[in-house]
Amino acid sequence: MIYLMLLLNIIFLVVGQTLWKIGLSGMDLEFTVRGIIKMIINPYIFGGLAIYSLATIIWFYILSKAELSLVYPLQSLCYVAAALVALLIFKENIPLTRWFGIGLIVLGACFVSIK
Repeated sequence: MIYLMLLLNIIFLVVGQTLWKIGLSGMDLEFTVRGIIKMIINPYIFGGLAIYSLATIIWFYILSKAELSLVYPLQSLCYVAAALVALLIFKENIPLTRWFGIGLIVLGACFVSIK
């Protein structure tokens, strides 16, 4: 059950970040009260905040049931999922060296999950 909740948490984190990226694209971000309000009322930013809030609630549940030394490193798989989103949705060019690093994250997660 913990691994399923962790997968859901990772999905929500990546979806939240994706919505933020979409919401911020083309936005002239100003670090003023007006600019921050404009940013927050953007439906993509607001949706990302809501989904991130759900991810946080799920994370609280995970932390109450599992060892931090196990679940926190496994949560790094959200970086892998985010790279796939960057490639498939945002059409980002990801260099081979970055893919190598992403592979190391996956390998590390495999090692962490071994009892």
